[in-house]
Amino acid sequence: MRYAIKLKKYGGEYVASCRDLQGFNSIGESIEDALSESVDAIALILQDHIDRRQPIPEASEKKRGEYWVSLPALDVAKIGLYQAMRANGLRKSDLARKLGMHAPQIERLLDLTHSSKLEQVEAALAAVGYRVNLSVERVDARRTGKFKGGGDCFLQQTA
Repeated sequence: MRYAIKLKKYGGEYVASCRDLQGFNSIGESIEDALSESVDAIALILQDHIDRRQPIPEASEKKRGEYWVSLPALDVAKIGLYQAMRANGLRKSDLARKLGMHAPQIERLLDLTHSSKLEQVEAALAAVGYRVNLSVERVDARRTGKFKGGGDCFLQQTA
């Protein structure tokens, strides 16, 4: 799951915006820093959608001058679980009964700030008839450093 981010330089800082996510706001001292901060900003916006039981916004195609910013695999799985629950009309209490879990455990499975085990999210997805489909692909972009979460940061900008 990825969103297109536009950067504008104001003074000595880069301000990030995302046309698909209302309320998105991120800033950094460099391009790499602004994009790294954008990962957290996207997660916060999507967590707000989950908390308010709203649909997750679809990502538009990237336009010229924009950068792709991808979410970590665990966040994508949690968002997928939330979307599967919505598609099946399931509440958190319904999922808790299906899994034999307590409400706080289900809350953590849907919390993008909580470091759940991917296996737990996979089990929850299986209980509602879904599975994780993970792929690894080569990124044709220049490597710029590390994201705060530990993953590599790649810049992909359209010409």
